Amino acid sequence: MFIFGYMKLENQLQKISSFSNLELLANEVVEGFISGMHKSPFHGFSSEFAEHKVYNQGESTRHIDWKLFARTDRLYTKRFEEETNMRCHIILDNSSSMHYPKLKTNQPFYENKIGFSVLASAVLMDLLKRQRDAVGLSVYSDSYEFYAPEKGSGRHHRMLLDKLESILKEPKEAKQTDTAALLHQIAQKMHRRSMIVLFTDMFQLGENSDLFNALQHLKHNKHKVVLFHVVDKKTEFNFDFDSTPRKFIDVETGEQINLFAENVKEEYEKSVSKYFKNIEETCIQYKIKYVPVSVEEKFEKILTTYLVEKQKFG
Repeated sequence: MFIFGYMKLENQLQKISSFSNLELLANEVVEGFISGMHKSPFHGFSSEFAEHKVYNQGESTRHIDWKLFARTDRLYTKRFEEETNMRCHIILDNSSSMHYPKLKTNQPFYENKIGFSVLASAVLMDLLKRQRDAVGLSVYSDSYEFYAPEKGSGRHHRMLLDKLESILKEPKEAKQTDTAALLHQIAQKMHRRSMIVLFTDMFQLGENSDLFNALQHLKHNKHKVVLFHVVDKKTEFNFDFDSTPRKFIDVETGEQINLFAENVKEEYEKSVSKYFKNIEETCIQYKIKYVPVSVEEKFEKILTTYLVEKQKFG
């Protein structure tokens, strides 16, 4: 169990929501996460963590940092720039359904699914940069929009941030998406063993089995796959609407239906709960890390999941 003396990220995000620069936002979130951590399996995770690794018995003692040992009572060796680090590839679903809910004027961009996923991706990239890990990015909607292989340079990091920022600026037309087919395309580009992190709302055309086969394809070559299932829990899971008659519009097909939400709420929630459970059980079967996240949540779950899975990845 993790024990965090955590500086509430709600306060951090309120403080930084006026910033327009995605890099600044991500940096503030990671700084708050690091400074707020009290005790965890990542003891020693601080401003210097990127330069150290836990000492393993039998290794040479030549690079042990004795000053750090005096402060922490644990043995760490110095990590050097030339060491081979982990590769991480982030996959971002930019389909029309990810641009829900529609944001109100002055509402923070990260309170809909695509904004949350963009900022979460930038936060992970900031952490990866600090740990000198290589990061790549794929973005898809109705097509495979963008691909960049895993690299660790500052210039590459800036290019990926520019792409993420452009997603927030570009209005998304209503387009249907075949997530399964596009994930197969992305999987074919993943040749070197990597941690693959996917942000998606899992809404797609076709049979569920097609989507699960695509997720399994991502695991080829011994990749580790982490699936962040992004939803607006209040409306998409709990169907929390008032009794006013409403028009519901499919953001991908444009199909419309008029109804009273309370008339279908119970059956809707049952169906959605069953669908989510099916996804979770299938991910367990395929040994994919499944993490449901809602846009109302903050980013500590993203960061702790990454750190735990990285330790397992080895």
